[in-house]
Amino acid sequence: MSNFLLYYFMIVMFMFGCIVFISTRKHLLCTLLSLEFMVLMLFMLLFFMLNFMNYEGYFSMFFLTFCVCEGVFSGLSILVSMIRTHGNDYFQSFSILQC
Repeated sequence: MSNFLLYYFMIVMFMFGCIVFISTRKHLLCTLLSLEFMVLMLFMLLFFMLNFMNYEGYFSMFFLTFCVCEGVFSGLSILVSMIRTHGNDYFQSFSILQC
């Protein structure tokens, strides 16, 4: 019974991360943080499921490593390029006519 509640809690937290990702439109950094939160909730769900099935935790460590590296590389490169071109990370400062 407690495993079901734990899985339900992880799924609800993942859904909250999705809602924050959809509703946050002002800063790029907030959207990247919500994406990282969703990845961490998926990692926790995967970790608990693998432990419940008595599998090894190597796959969860590979998943966490690749997700963190992907998030750092893509998020930091987008953030640096936005700040260099526009001076800030506000989405409101963009104009479609500039493209």
